[in-house]
Amino acid sequence: MRILAIDTSVGAASAGVFDVEGDCVEVARERRDMARGHAEALLPMVERVMAAAPGGFAGVDRIAVTVGPGSFTGIRVGIAAARAFGLACEAPVIGVSTLVALAAPLLAVEAPGLAVAAIDARHGNFYVHGFSPVGRTLLSPRFCSGVEAVRQLGAGPFRLTGDGARGLAEVARLLGGATDLDGDLVAPDVAYVARIAALSDPARAPALPMYLKAPDVTAPAAAQR
Repeated sequence: MRILAIDTSVGAASAGVFDVEGDCVEVARERRDMARGHAEALLPMVERVMAAAPGGFAGVDRIAVTVGPGSFTGIRVGIAAARAFGLACEAPVIGVSTLVALAAPLLAVEAPGLAVAAIDARHGNFYVHGFSPVGRTLLSPRFCSGVEAVRQLGAGPFRLTGDGARGLAEVARLLGGATDLDGDLVAPDVAYVARIAALSDPARAPALPMYLKAPDVTAPAAAQR
């Protein structure tokens, strides 16, 4: 199964083509760390990785895209592009949680402790998803304060990843929890986005945004009227 995987949900724009049949074999990939400008960067990036993939778009069986939580603009950009590519390729588009994609490298390695993906939502808040060592959800995806997240996760130990890992680790230490920054990723590895999409049922994993909180901006009064 050949998968085009896209991520623009947090601090990078990434695109990659992978053959996933048991193993995940990279055909082509590109990544650029960036806080803004995903819309301008993504389409040329996809064009370059597809040009490097034998068969091009005609060989794509699925499109995978991270659906958040994260940047409102980045999530919209990625999903819109993935849907367009899906229509062009006549291929299903699979939505992948950004938090699950971040945690996946931790869950691929047997180790004690809870695997926790954390994205910095600012002002002491985080997007968090916590897993047992065998991948069972212990804390469902949510937007909450660091204190609330640590209290719901318990004493740990925690293996933390994501751009909110350091901030959440500090909160955990202040509350007496044991932590390990076991995968301080800024953004998901699109190889894992592809792997998750290969295992997903398209009917149960639609490419719909997972914001977890309302936008920080509001429309001007005139626009609201």
